[in-house]
Amino acid sequence: MKYNDLTVEKNTRPNRKGRGISAGQGKTAGRGTKGQKARAGHNKMPRGFMGGQRAIMQAVPKIKGFKSFHAKAEVVYTDRLNELKGKVDNYTLAEAGLITSPFSKVKVITRGELTAKIELETQFASKTAVEAIKKAGGTFKKVAILKRPTSETK
Repeated sequence: MKYNDLTVEKNTRPNRKGRGISAGQGKTAGRGTKGQKARAGHNKMPRGFMGGQRAIMQAVPKIKGFKSFHAKAEVVYTDRLNELKGKVDNYTLAEAGLITSPFSKVKVITRGELTAKIELETQFASKTAVEAIKKAGGTFKKVAILKRPTSETK
């Protein structure tokens, strides 16, 4: 056996805090003096707690210029649906150029008059839009948001 092959484990005990001045971590036991963090149970505070002040995650959405990452639904008006026939879903609306992507949320809102008989399958529609679709002889079905296809080679 060589000297550099020896594996040595450290032989030190953990610090026993608050066991007298001569122990090195006595009296305040490394917590400083006074204050909320010096008291017992200070580590039971919730994450993000700021001493009773409003927490940062609650304050951020109220700051001027805050931008939500929550994607808003794209709006399609009923009078634009007159151009389409038969089954209308996100793919049909994207091909017609009424929405940017078939994978975005879509809400249909009433504007003008709907004459085409369509089977609408989108995420949202206003009550008046559903009534207009049924009045024209069509149907409305609420569907989930379409997921983007993932590539299998990763």
